[in-house]
Amino acid sequence: MTDSAPAADRIGPEPCWVVTGPTASGKTEVALELARRHPVEIVSVDSMQVYRGMDVGTAKASMEQMAAVPHHMIDVLEPEEPCNVGRFCRMAREAMEAVWARGRRPLLVAGSPMYLKALLWGLLDGPGRDGSLRAELERLLAAEGSEGLHRRLAERDPHAAGRIHPNDVQRLTRALEYTGLTGRPISAGQDQFAGPPRVPHRMVGLRWPREQLYARIDRRVDRMMARGLPAEVESLRGRLGPQARQALGYKEFLAVHAGRCTAAEAVERIKRKTRRYAKHQMTWFSHFPDLTWVDAECCSVQDLADRCEVVLNGRLDSP
Repeated sequence: MTDSAPAADRIGPEPCWVVTGPTASGKTEVALELARRHPVEIVSVDSMQVYRGMDVGTAKASMEQMAAVPHHMIDVLEPEEPCNVGRFCRMAREAMEAVWARGRRPLLVAGSPMYLKALLWGLLDGPGRDGSLRAELERLLAAEGSEGLHRRLAERDPHAAGRIHPNDVQRLTRALEYTGLTGRPISAGQDQFAGPPRVPHRMVGLRWPREQLYARIDRRVDRMMARGLPAEVESLRGRLGPQARQALGYKEFLAVHAGRCTAAEAVERIKRKTRRYAKHQMTWFSHFPDLTWVDAECCSVQDLADRCEVVLNGRLDSP
């Protein structure tokens, strides 16, 4: 856990709390239980929950849950709009500062480790953009999809490709631009956690055995289907921008609507890709220097919140 930052850069009068972990690990439920016990407001750190209308496929908290506890960084953009990590961090920091100003504590619920790292430690300084290179990458994206970007990155920077999900167009493009403009891989150009964080925080992660996590992922996808994911994608089909249309679940059902696969095939692809995404998340989390894990299996939400409180209150370095 990290409570200190340089005085010139530090934001907030006290450490924010962070609950993180892979997809389907139970972050939302634990955060809501913590919010019932403490004067906190929830700040979502999720690259897709920012979009209005993308509710079922991004597993947003329900309207009732958001009415009970103030939530931020959910439904702040239209699905046509781009949202790179820099824009996200500016908006999230404004939300956090407003929470502190109200005398409450931000509770970050983080499913996007790259965005979390950038929010807490700051962004990598990189080169400017090159129009011809960007146009080349856009042509590759149009011809081969995000998988084409990922294949090219794997050729030029295998380490970065192993850490960036094949659907993450923004990060794939940025990594390829960095490599193309500097001649160096982005993985060599960034020390992910150099120096103290800009935002003081205490962080806890929810950990599951792999097979149990995969079973939870499968059940979550089944619930999304029961709650109307295909209809949600259909209703948004003409409004999804290049970033939003790459979201897990949406990309696969866009393919169904285009006649490229069946609904049953799409469901299996979503489950498989979500399991792969969870693996990518855990790879990212392994680099966080101050993340304390708690084992979530065989725990009620209340018991798990108890374990998280031990870490977040700073009473112990591990539960």
